[in-house]
Amino acid sequence: MRLARAEDLPAIKKVHQRALGPGRYALTAYRVREGTPPISDFCQVAECGKHLLAAVRFTPASIGGQHGALLLGPIAVDPDHLNRGLGRALIDAGIAKARERGAQLILLVGDSSYYGRLGFSPVPPGQIKFPGPVNPARILAMELVAGALTRLTGELRASESLG
Repeated sequence: MRLARAEDLPAIKKVHQRALGPGRYALTAYRVREGTPPISDFCQVAECGKHLLAAVRFTPASIGGQHGALLLGPIAVDPDHLNRGLGRALIDAGIAKARERGAQLILLVGDSSYYGRLGFSPVPPGQIKFPGPVNPARILAMELVAGALTRLTGELRASESLG
């Protein structure tokens, strides 16, 4: 595991294509990230030799105009390397970096049966608003600072940094 670098972008795009397919661009979370740099200080990759096997993106975000949040995703693991713990390891590395850099909250849209095991829990419906349709039951968060979820409410927007 290591931090992602700009030169990883072609390989990251290939992993996204293989793991997520073309429909990924229609997801609301992609709309949040539009116009932001494709790699932040929190993005992680897993590789074996010169082959990139998995990648996770963390995008700095504001919620209700308050900075300090990260939007996790997409997480993509090459289909030939699934079920080896790469996704979890990447997420754990990103969370550690987020804690180190002072993030208050990590937010994602995903399956609570998977992400719940990693420490994410449902966000109260209507508390965080996305710029498009999203199933409120799939909005999950992990507080890195106690009470952050209570303080961060409103519209989600990507930002250039944690604030």
